[in-house]
Amino acid sequence: MSGGPLSGVKVVDLTTVVVGPICTRTLADYGAEVIKVEAPGGDLLRTMAQGSRNPGMSGKFINFNRNKRSIVLDIKQPDGLAALHRLIEKADVFVSNVRPEALTRAGLDHASLAKKNPKLIHCSILAFGRGGRYYNRPAYDPIVQSLSGVAGTLERATGEPRFVPMVMSDHTTGLIAAQCIGFALYRREKTGVGEAIDVPMLENMASFVSSEHLGAATFDPPIGPSGDGRLLSPDYRPLPTRDGYITVGPNTNQQAFAFFDAIGRPELKTDPRFDSAFARTNNAAAYFEVRKTGLAQKTTAEWLEIFDRLDVPAARYNTIDDLLTDPHLGDVGFFQPEDHPSEGRIRRSRRANKFSGGERAAETHAPRLGEHTAEILAEAGYGEAEIETMRTSGAVR
Repeated sequence: MSGGPLSGVKVVDLTTVVVGPICTRTLADYGAEVIKVEAPGGDLLRTMAQGSRNPGMSGKFINFNRNKRSIVLDIKQPDGLAALHRLIEKADVFVSNVRPEALTRAGLDHASLAKKNPKLIHCSILAFGRGGRYYNRPAYDPIVQSLSGVAGTLERATGEPRFVPMVMSDHTTGLIAAQCIGFALYRREKTGVGEAIDVPMLENMASFVSSEHLGAATFDPPIGPSGDGRLLSPDYRPLPTRDGYITVGPNTNQQAFAFFDAIGRPELKTDPRFDSAFARTNNAAAYFEVRKTGLAQKTTAEWLEIFDRLDVPAARYNTIDDLLTDPHLGDVGFFQPEDHPSEGRIRRSRRANKFSGGERAAETHAPRLGEHTAEILAEAGYGEAEIETMRTSGAVR
């Protein structure tokens, strides 16, 4: 038993790249036993990412696939598909980002699998929800960022459509899928019956964007333009100091008035544009200009000392590389060293969240391709001769 709130939950993971693996990594981090089922060529993320000491073990793959075991099955061969079915019969959760039609052809749809495992939670991560005209189209993160309005928010802010330089749609939808699986497991505890879950990327990201930016267009007819003017301001960003950048977030009156005093503009406390949170929101562009002008007076370190004393929310600006030396992340031991059996010394980020009832006791490395094939098949009841026959035929690796 691994420990953690999902200890004892068995997950069969037929996902690739990011959206599925971040879902199943989340389940694994919090105690689930995750079997990563890979095709003979392996998860595309093993090679479609920069940074690798050895072929098939990219840094990105390592980060998204810790605490899992890998089995290679060629499910285009009858024996490989039969082995996958046997694994799912004993599982609590089956997660896939394969198109549903392909699942149905292989007998991997929920209706087929539930005949032998009625308690199964079957989670399909989709690009687009069923019933819509985009339903069966292929998609990756940038397609969804473009369709969902994410790129449109950056156009409103910067003047040109851009993607957030992270696979945000994949990551967000994967986390939502893990959340939905947790909900379904809770319901199964009460009913004893599994269920099918659809988690579509477009609809989830459209919900994300519209919740933030529908704004006055929430009302029918609209009572003003869509979009949160604060978030869409070109000055909603780290702002320059004398020697670098800083981010400040004075929202309450107490914080804003302390900020005005700090920058030497106490008269702004009674300025009708800035004397309340409502006024500052309606005059966001002017408020950001005040921040921008005021912060140029001192160094980042000087401002951080002042704002810490005044209890004004503020933080230095970190580059990606700065994360490795951030003092708070160092205090909490966010980056942990690991000796990987094939990749040598690596860094891994620790779980961000804590459970007082117990956590996963032992972390395991991201698996090499097919590292646990024989072990998993033996657990599923296959004998040594059967495994060797399947290996020889290419049904397993």
